[in-house]
Amino acid sequence: MAALDGKHALVTGGSRGIGAACAKALLAQGATVTIAGRDSAALGNAAQTLGGKVRTLVLDVCDEAAVQRAFAQLGAVDILVNNAGQAVAAPFLKTSAAQWREMLDVNLGGTFHCTQAALPGMLAAGWGRIVNIASTAGLTGYRYVSAYTAAKHGVIGLTRALALELATKGVTVNAVCPGFTETDIVRGAVANIMQKTGRSEQEARAELAANNPQQRLVQPEEVANTVAWLCMPESAAMNGQAIAVAGGEVM
Repeated sequence: MAALDGKHALVTGGSRGIGAACAKALLAQGATVTIAGRDSAALGNAAQTLGGKVRTLVLDVCDEAAVQRAFAQLGAVDILVNNAGQAVAAPFLKTSAAQWREMLDVNLGGTFHCTQAALPGMLAAGWGRIVNIASTAGLTGYRYVSAYTAAKHGVIGLTRALALELATKGVTVNAVCPGFTETDIVRGAVANIMQKTGRSEQEARAELAANNPQQRLVQPEEVANTVAWLCMPESAAMNGQAIAVAGGEVM
C-alpha cells in the first residue's frame, strides 16, 4: 500500500505550478486528490494531465460561503494544501487599499476559510495534515511587494498558532516557503522587470535567481516533494514549521 492510500487531499490553486505539482506528488503516494481553482478550463486540463484519482472543484477561496458549501459537498478532507495565492508588485506608496485587501483576502483569507471548513472533519477523524504554501517573503522582507509580504507573514503566524492549538489532536499544521519558483507569479515578475527596466528576459530571470545561493529558480516539483513529505503519517512530529525551499536563501 502507498503511504496515503485512503486519504483525500484538497489542493487549492491546483491547476498549475506548485499546486499541480503538489497534486501529482500526493497522487503518487496513493491519495485521492481534488484540485480547486477559479478557472474551470484550466482545472479540466490539469486533471486530464494528472490522470489518476483526480476531481476538480471550481472555487474562489476568498468567498467564505462558497467555501463552506463546497466542503459540505466534498466529504471528508484528510489533507489540505492551501496553495491558492497571488502577488501584486508596487512601491508601498503606490499600493492601493484595494490591492492591499486583495492580497490579504487571497493569500491569508483563503487559507483561513479553507482551514476552517476542513478542520472539523479532521478533528472528528483524529488525523489530518494542513500544509500552507507561504513564501520566503513570509520569513523576510521583499521590496515592492509589501502587501504580499504582509499576507505571507500572516500565513506563517496562522500556521504556528494553529499548530499549537491542535498539537494533541492528531492534526499537524506546517508551512512551506518557496523562494523564487518557476511559476506564473515569477513569470509575471520577470515581465514586470522587463517592462520597467528594459532588461532582457534572461537578465530579469537572472536577477530573481540571484536571490538563491544556488543561483537558480526553484522548480515546483521541489516544493511539492516537501509538501508530500509533510503529509506522510511518519511526519507526525513535524508541526508548526515554516520550511524554506529556497537553496539557502533563508537560514
